[in-house]
Amino acid sequence: MLSMVMENMDVQALQNRIAQLENQVAVLEQLVDVSVVLNSRMQLDPLLKHIMDVAVQIMSCDAASVLLWNNKKQQLFFAASTTLDNDNSLIGTPVPMDSIAGEILRTKEIVQVDDARTDPRHYDKVGEDIGFQTRSLLGVPMTYKNKVIGVLEAINKRTGKWTQEDRRYLKILAAQAAVAIEGAQLVMELRRANEELNEVDQLKNNFIAIASHELRTPLGVIMGYASFLQDHEDKDTQSHASKVLESALRLRKIIEDMVNLRYVKQKASDLHLETLRVSELFDSLWMESQSLIDVDLHEIAIKKPENDVYVSVDHTRMMMVLTNLLNNAIAFTEPGNSIQVESGPGLTEKEVRIRVTDKGIGIDPKQIEKIFEEFYQVEDHMVRHHGGLGIGLSISRAIVETHGGRIWAESAGIGQGASFIVSLPTVPAPQDGKSSVDDAKVTPEG
Repeated sequence: MLSMVMENMDVQALQNRIAQLENQVAVLEQLVDVSVVLNSRMQLDPLLKHIMDVAVQIMSCDAASVLLWNNKKQQLFFAASTTLDNDNSLIGTPVPMDSIAGEILRTKEIVQVDDARTDPRHYDKVGEDIGFQTRSLLGVPMTYKNKVIGVLEAINKRTGKWTQEDRRYLKILAAQAAVAIEGAQLVMELRRANEELNEVDQLKNNFIAIASHELRTPLGVIMGYASFLQDHEDKDTQSHASKVLESALRLRKIIEDMVNLRYVKQKASDLHLETLRVSELFDSLWMESQSLIDVDLHEIAIKKPENDVYVSVDHTRMMMVLTNLLNNAIAFTEPGNSIQVESGPGLTEKEVRIRVTDKGIGIDPKQIEKIFEEFYQVEDHMVRHHGGLGIGLSISRAIVETHGGRIWAESAGIGQGASFIVSLPTVPAPQDGKSSVDDAKVTPEG
């Protein structure tokens, strides 16, 4: 009889142990799943809620709280709690450093309190404010890279006292939570910084728009009078007027560059695409070239494409690119030298290349990659002879890349001239055989 009782007790003990092990496995599996979920959540509030929900479940307790350390204010505060019932009044409430949570933060040690009502460290004001009584508490530090970022608390064990396994589970959860919280806070800081940068960028754009508008009116008057005085009988007056007009045109170019800075950050969705022949772009470029500074001092040849293909482009933006390249060639080429614009096949049939070639000052091979950077100047800004802000090429690159194309420069070196190549994807001809401006005529070479 006694042996049967002992055998039954052994069986019962074995069953209890198996149940205990199964529970441990279930909790550990849940903690593994939690790690995946926590690292996939980048918003802090949902992340904190998930941490607390998991803590309540695996610890079998009534509530959980997350307290975070504010390094700037040197303050520990409530970041989230399951006792709130959608009441956010507790969020941000500071906790004294001589409280239980404060001790956990200071010592980086786990603190177990089996009867909080008799513990002098227990800060009960919060519980009184929300009508919640803390009976027992288990708190662990949340540590990231040897730095304590906060405290995770499990409150009111439903049955019995806190166990060693409770301590181990909550410690694992706190370690996972610390990594996830730090990541979420970093994302929040980056978003906040990005928003601030966007605000500053918008203010800059607004200022540029207002300033350019205010500058254009008096500049237009100056250019008008200068043009009028160019026809004056007095040669000196004509000469002075020409210099004023030339300076005014350069200032207008700078103003246009300032306004066009916004295109550096444009998106493909900002484009107004048309299907056009390359020859139509060349026609437009010829018309645009007539108003460029010093255009008459150079031999400019815009060659008729031998194999006229279609491209899908925003006409206004692409003309800005080609005009920038032509203007750049004019600026860095001595009067009397030739500048050539032509098109040809790319590496594949689905690509066309537009090339602007000059016999100007050339480019140092070390600077080839840098010239497309914003505000980059080939010459020293204190001694340079050519005007401009140094943003024309960066704007051109942004526009071309938004079209799905590429732009680059080639030069044999200083004094050897340069070529700027724009590569664009070609598109099939329109079904009706006509492009958006079918009556355009290709300007003859020269």
